[in-house]
Amino acid sequence: MTGEQVRAARALLKWSAKKLAEVSGVSYPTIQRLESKDGPLAGYADTHDAIRKAFESHGIQFMVSGEVSTGLGVAIDREV
Repeated sequence: MTGEQVRAARALLKWSAKKLAEVSGVSYPTIQRLESKDGPLAGYADTHDAIRKAFESHGIQFMVSGEVSTGLGVAIDREV
């Protein structure tokens, strides 16, 4: 995931950064820091997983370019 994708996924769900922090269990300052930079997320893999799972549990799908969705939800493309 990238900072841009996190911001876009939040926008699709109409979530604030505080809401993402609440749903993911990742601290609000960490969400702010990760979103503040473009490109791949820095930090711990467990943090990325928690954010991804929060989005996926609400219908967001992160896909490799060219991949086709097999389920319902909003798709956001991600680089490999």
